[in-house]
Amino acid sequence: MKLVVGLGNPGPEYARTRHNVGFLVADELCRALRADFSVRKFGAEIAEATAGAERVWIMKPQTYMNHSGEAVGPALRWLKLGLDDLVVVHDDIELEAFRVQVKIGGGHSGNNGVKSVNAHVGGPDYPRVRVGVGRPPPPVDPADWVLGRFAKAQERELEDCVAWASQAARAVVEKGAVKAMNEFNRRKEAGA
Repeated sequence: MKLVVGLGNPGPEYARTRHNVGFLVADELCRALRADFSVRKFGAEIAEATAGAERVWIMKPQTYMNHSGEAVGPALRWLKLGLDDLVVVHDDIELEAFRVQVKIGGGHSGNNGVKSVNAHVGGPDYPRVRVGVGRPPPPVDPADWVLGRFAKAQERELEDCVAWASQAARAVVEKGAVKAMNEFNRRKEAGA
């Protein structure tokens, strides 16, 4: 059993913002696994699915980004899962836009959702799928940047990136984080 968590903010005003790429990836993973968010528990929308031989819960916390751990921590404990069974998908301003990287542990890159998850699950040592949103151009504040939407001209790149990140999350679930890192930690070239 694995728990895949896409981080984001609930509500239409946040839909498709940079900060909500975790939600977009969770939605795409659900679609790929033919599941839907039919369960509400732990302050989150949850879908149950199977990926390969692995049962998986896909979660979108509805607690707002800065309090994501308030949903993730209780779910992890209730499922009796360890940190290696958790996969968190989140936006990252330290990665160039539309780049996907799988990693285990490390810093939070200023992402308050990751900070909250770390605080509620007992540390940072779990697999993550980082989705690059790039750094804001000066003088734009990073908080305003992540709450902004992608440009219309970037829609195709965003869709490709979300699909790639969903495949990365699924690879972590089915093959483990190390194999997923080897497969996904390279820049996906257009058309590849």
